[in-house]
Amino acid sequence: MKQLLCALLLVASTPLAAELSNKSETGFTVTHSVETGADAFFAYRTMTAHVDQWWSEAHTWSGNAANLYMKVERNGCFCERLPRGGHVEHLRLIFIDPGLELRFDGALGPLQAMPVFGRMIWKIDEIETGSRVTFTYHVNGQAGAGLGDIAPAVDAVIGEQLGNLAKRLDWD
Repeated sequence: MKQLLCALLLVASTPLAAELSNKSETGFTVTHSVETGADAFFAYRTMTAHVDQWWSEAHTWSGNAANLYMKVERNGCFCERLPRGGHVEHLRLIFIDPGLELRFDGALGPLQAMPVFGRMIWKIDEIETGSRVTFTYHVNGQAGAGLGDIAPAVDAVIGEQLGNLAKRLDWD
């Protein structure tokens, strides 16, 4: 009971705007936004150079966020080192506008084993009090892929990651 209360307080303290839209058996869109006191470039730098400090270990293949890294370059990747010399590419960078926006292609987690295509967009807008960070994830696939059923879980995972980022940004 105490753990549940702590989890609810953490979620309540992070002002997230969330939307799960276009949900069907062949796709969905997840959008989450958060406002932070961090300026846009600091948010961008934390998102890219320190992904291991805010992405949840529970949503890694290795179980250790320290194995996550990002190569911010053309065809760079959001990747993870695996035990025994293995490697996983979570997302591939297709658009980089430093301090403003990153776009990725890729299927996260269990979506990798499904016949799907994912496009993730991380956008940073300067606002009077700091910055607004928005994560949008579009996922589309073949009929029968069960995307309508998995959409709420993906929505929760993306929201969790952005909430973790917001805490990390406002921690400094």
